[in-house]
Amino acid sequence: MATGPVGAPPPTLVIACGALARELLDVIALNGWTHMKVACLPAKLHNEPQRITEAVRAKIRGGRRRFERILCLYGDCGTGGLLDAMLAEEGVERIEGTHCYAFYAGVEAFDAMHAAEPGTFYLTDYLARHFDRLVFKGLGLDRHPELRDAYFGNYRRVVYLAQTPDAATQRKAEDAAARLGLAFEMRTTGLDGLQRFLARAGAEPPTTATPWPS
Repeated sequence: MATGPVGAPPPTLVIACGALARELLDVIALNGWTHMKVACLPAKLHNEPQRITEAVRAKIRGGRRRFERILCLYGDCGTGGLLDAMLAEEGVERIEGTHCYAFYAGVEAFDAMHAAEPGTFYLTDYLARHFDRLVFKGLGLDRHPELRDAYFGNYRRVVYLAQTPDAATQRKAEDAAARLGLAFEMRTTGLDGLQRFLARAGAEPPTTATPWPS
């Protein structure tokens, strides 16, 4: 296992969903965390959540020799608790939140927002940019528009959780809401959730040695 200079942050691998790659790399670069490296899994695994746990495990075990610390930037993402159980076995810390909406908005803020209107479809920067491919075409709405009510009939609004908002991405989010026939809201979250997790979990030298299971 690689180690850095005494007192320096340990060599750290961040295993993340590919949908978070751009924002994750921005936070790392902004802070100058050169000890951090990123390994992303394909965002399309969200369509097959039963594969996420073992895919993350493979990345963890592949990183053991090179990295002193490994972090996981995933929500539960439909694994039904299996991801958290595996991470506990492997001794790897995960960011708080069941999905990226929660750790972008903040867990308490997201819970309050969702309680206020359960019929909400959420977009992040990534989902807004790729809405056509992932949602509209991905669900077959381009070929079968009548499916809109089957998928979205119980929804009332789209909330765009903007990490690094720009006019082009906002227009894509507004267009997504219009195509779904839903009201549109935008809330700027920034990247504080990622910043706090990485700073707390990976940017400081560990106070005690981290025991890694064999």
